[in-house]
Amino acid sequence: MITSADRRIARNSLLLSKLEPEMADAVLDQSREVTFERGAALFLQGETADCIHIVVDGWVKLYRIAPNGAEAVVCVFTRGQSFGEALAFQKRDYPVAAEAVTEARVILVPARVIAALIRETPELAMSLLAATFVHLHGLVSQVEQLKAQTGAQRVAEFLLELCPVDEGACTVTLPYDKVLIAGRLGIKPESLSRAFARLKEHGVSVRKNHAAIRSVGGLRAFAESDPAEAWSKAL
Repeated sequence: MITSADRRIARNSLLLSKLEPEMADAVLDQSREVTFERGAALFLQGETADCIHIVVDGWVKLYRIAPNGAEAVVCVFTRGQSFGEALAFQKRDYPVAAEAVTEARVILVPARVIAALIRETPELAMSLLAATFVHLHGLVSQVEQLKAQTGAQRVAEFLLELCPVDEGACTVTLPYDKVLIAGRLGIKPESLSRAFARLKEHGVSVRKNHAAIRSVGGLRAFAESDPAEAWSKAL
């Protein structure tokens, strides 16, 4: 049974936000909500996709295991975010695995439900395309960060995504452990510690899982600065 509160969260996801409330509820009426314990697998790499996932609480990571056994974190999703739209619709195999980083509640939308409704409601197909585009844009942004930003700049971008304000000071809570943050940003855990240390001169103070930011605008300026300049300061 999907609660009314979780339905509101799901209706704001990329998958359902463009639909009329009645159509979104029709999708949710044929879906189910599952609670995953921390560390539980939602699906494994190579399994056939048969549903779309909407996170209504907690955090879920998508990752791949390289031939050498190293884990590469591809994406991390939280409340109100959906994933797996294109794969489920095409019944393709998952190129990644998914794991609950924290205890997580996830709505599973069967692909057959989406396929049936698309025939009746073209708007749903547009929602699928929009969701796929956003995910692709996110991956392109990650590649750009890896190529053009220092580790400290990537950490600054990560903190800015958590900020509830655009200017001034604020304190954010790191949503998951630092090892996962490092994997998400494509750096080693020891490099993450060095990056946090370098951000002190840009007004960031980290204690346990809280980061106090003296100036959001100042941190953004650093994150968007010329990478060559940032690299020279990092040496």
